[in-house]
Amino acid sequence: MWLATCGVGILVTVTVPAKRYFVHESAYVDEPCEIGDGTKIWHFTHVMRDAKIGANCSIGQNCVIAPRVVIGNGVKIQNNVSVYEGVVLKDDVFCGPSMVFTNVTTPRSGTPRNRPEDYATTLVLHGATLGANCTIVCGHTIGEYGFVGAGAVVTADVPAYAMVYGNPARVHGFACECGLRMEFLSTSYACECGRAFERTTSGTVRRTTRAGTPTATE
Repeated sequence: MWLATCGVGILVTVTVPAKRYFVHESAYVDEPCEIGDGTKIWHFTHVMRDAKIGANCSIGQNCVIAPRVVIGNGVKIQNNVSVYEGVVLKDDVFCGPSMVFTNVTTPRSGTPRNRPEDYATTLVLHGATLGANCTIVCGHTIGEYGFVGAGAVVTADVPAYAMVYGNPARVHGFACECGLRMEFLSTSYACECGRAFERTTSGTVRRTTRAGTPTATE
């Protein structure tokens, strides 16, 4: 709250709403942008104008959130991650330390491609994990609860629940929503966390309430 004077000498009380998120004093946040309640932005991070960050996110040290980036709720971005324009992170995504996004497929210093229409969209869906030092080549989608291993180089879409690693990244199994690896001995699997899954005839995995019964959200 602060006081201002108008032209006729009358004091006017102006109430400024308190910020409901935390920004470390060494960080920069350019206006306008949107930051949700409960979000924490740590040392030396730069949030650029027109970025949208949801509630209850944690953005670590030395990160960059570029213009027009969209970040959902509950997202955790570890230290040294740059989220470039064209990247969309849905709710509960985890970005490991020093992982890399890209947004131009054919970059050249002498031929700038820095307009919004030059950027390929990278979409990371709900609950996905991007391990430390992995690289996501732009223009691809990481499916719900996809799990990208540390150091992987992703050059294609990642199916829901798929566990991928290597260079280039390949599917080597599937991970539960709790993060444990699933071992399918048949078409169904019950994780120790209580969730159940089914492997389809096409080789993809979907969650079920019980074997063979998809959840209402699918």
